[in-house]
Amino acid sequence: MIRFATITLIWMLSMAWLNSCTVGYSFTGADIPANAQTFSIKTFQSATPNSAPNYELQITESLKDLMLAQTRLDLTAKRGDLQYEGIVTNYVVSNAAVSGEEFTTNNRLTITVKVNYINTFDREKNFERSFSRFADFDATDDFNNVENDLIVEINRQLTQDIFDASLGAW
Repeated sequence: MIRFATITLIWMLSMAWLNSCTVGYSFTGADIPANAQTFSIKTFQSATPNSAPNYELQITESLKDLMLAQTRLDLTAKRGDLQYEGIVTNYVVSNAAVSGEEFTTNNRLTITVKVNYINTFDREKNFERSFSRFADFDATDDFNNVENDLIVEINRQLTQDIFDASLGAW
């Protein structure tokens, strides 16, 4: 009888200790502060005249969608526990590949954004850095016809890079 009571007591103390632990765990591998409940993303600005119309809104919404899908955090308009703001610093189409006869076979859209991230719980994780991604397309394609698909692909990569840099636990 005493042995059963001792085991029960140890089990109850263990459960109480485990329940008191707070860990920022996520199935996506995100390292989210345990007390964080919200995030905010200020609409990105543009420092380049070449970007697609409304590109700033597209990258902002892509980041919001990723955060909502991969975290338990709620979106707030201002002063979230985790805060993002950014600026589009490069949006350029260039040659990606040249054939042996010196004809361009592929073009490349490159987009660079500079992001300022603030973690109100751990200032050491704050950063301001640039992220750049590109997507190639056939030089015979009309850029206006493929631009939106390229943007979707690049934004998927850029937002994942931003997510990994700010909340990645790798």
